[in-house]
Amino acid sequence: MTRPVSTHAGHGAVAVTPHHLATAAAVEVMHGGGNAVDGMIAANAVLGMVLPTTCGIGGDLFAIVHRPGEDRPEVLNASGRGGSGLDATRLRDAGHATIPLRDPSSITVPGCVDGWEALLDRHGTRTLDQLLVPAIRLGRDGFPVSVELASDLVRIAPMIQGQPSADALYPDGSAPEPAQRLRRNDLAGTLEGIATGGRDAFYRGPVADAISQATSGVLQPADLAANRPDWVEPIGAGVFGLQAWTVPPNSQGYLALAAVMLIEALDPPADPKDPEFHHAVIEAYRAVAWERDDQVADPRFAPTPHEQLLDPERILTRLESIDPDTVAIWPPPGEAPGGTAYFCAVDANGMAVSMIQSNFTGIGSGISAGRTGVFLHNRGGGFSLAAGHPNEAAPGKRPLHTLSPTLWTRGDRAALVLGTRGGHQQPQYLAQMAALLLHTGLSPAEAEMSPRWHAEGAGAGASVITVEGRMPGDVVDGLRVRGHAVEKGLDFPQGWGPVSVITIAEDGARVGAADPRVTSASAQGT
Repeated sequence: MTRPVSTHAGHGAVAVTPHHLATAAAVEVMHGGGNAVDGMIAANAVLGMVLPTTCGIGGDLFAIVHRPGEDRPEVLNASGRGGSGLDATRLRDAGHATIPLRDPSSITVPGCVDGWEALLDRHGTRTLDQLLVPAIRLGRDGFPVSVELASDLVRIAPMIQGQPSADALYPDGSAPEPAQRLRRNDLAGTLEGIATGGRDAFYRGPVADAISQATSGVLQPADLAANRPDWVEPIGAGVFGLQAWTVPPNSQGYLALAAVMLIEALDPPADPKDPEFHHAVIEAYRAVAWERDDQVADPRFAPTPHEQLLDPERILTRLESIDPDTVAIWPPPGEAPGGTAYFCAVDANGMAVSMIQSNFTGIGSGISAGRTGVFLHNRGGGFSLAAGHPNEAAPGKRPLHTLSPTLWTRGDRAALVLGTRGGHQQPQYLAQMAALLLHTGLSPAEAEMSPRWHAEGAGAGASVITVEGRMPGDVVDGLRVRGHAVEKGLDFPQGWGPVSVITIAEDGARVGAADPRVTSASAQGT
């Protein structure tokens, strides 16, 4: 079975997103003179409208922005914090070992809208009332339901039907069919308020009151009004002749770069049909993934300073435990599901943006803020309930985040923009793609088409891997011989991405490729 890969090549602006309507909105903005930041905000608003089971203004946002001539990108952490009513002791006393993902206690302050304003204040050339027009228009006039959204709405109907903002998603009380036109006037009205009133239209007043009421007071109006994003220093590593950058904790993004550092040092055969190549990539990922839950937390509480996380002396010592002929034994990592949208753009002037926005588990908590059209994320599920843990749930703290965008530079120019959805699996998909692009030399389209593997955990004595059904039999056999427990899955699993990628050559030529695992994903340009 084959699927087409949506690609775009040229020297003009290019955008890649999980939905063609969002990609088109970004390209339209950049074609009209806006920059990559403007385009990504327009795309984000559209994605929240047409793919509400991945992202929306009820969730958080991270962005990496690189301007030509700068020696490093700027990173925006627009993730929200625990509310005043969050009480880990009460949850433990109630018998919970982890925060219930469908409970108000899982809802932290949504950071997306504040993230939009912060990006525009520093880098934008357009205003929110201009950039939200495409999303508002789609909400009022309607949009065709994608195959993925139709399937998701059937699956989550028992959870969200009955929520006030679910009415628009289930016309006549039932899930829409693929290609059926769907209108979301409730969310369009909320976006219209933000377009004219800015962040205060979301974090103060009726919308904020609806959010507080929906969380049973876990989030107080004062928590929402006080929310602010932060511009933070990126963390990075030199690999494959490029400088790779990502978001520091509370993001797990460093895991992808650490794995790529190990892959480069292992120098496996540069052949994606060789089982030794896949074994090396799997083992490199396993060698770092196990430590995530011990390292990733609000940076005020994290045990290791973020500038030390990618120290070669800390990471490369793990090479001693990686054997080309067998699996290593590492402690098990934690589990964290994900519902996310990753999207990226490079504009005509060379500004590059790597952006990710998420509800966390699909449509998040499944709890809507009244009839605002806003479904609230459950990023609080990333907290620990272990007393004294660096990531212990508490008011004012940011939880562990799975969102892992990356941006790679060559000197003072962007060279690669790469990211994906996928919860705690994001670093493993990114490590695979980076190895295919930078070690084997595949084109973006070839790398997108290459069969992937998926690890539910890093081990604890066992490496359990699921591979796409298209994975060559010799690779599967070679992995099993080396001690991996391998199962075959679907040819194109929808949840194993979508990965979005843009490469920028030294002469400025750009190639964008979208993931064939999601039928609505697209790459477009000017």
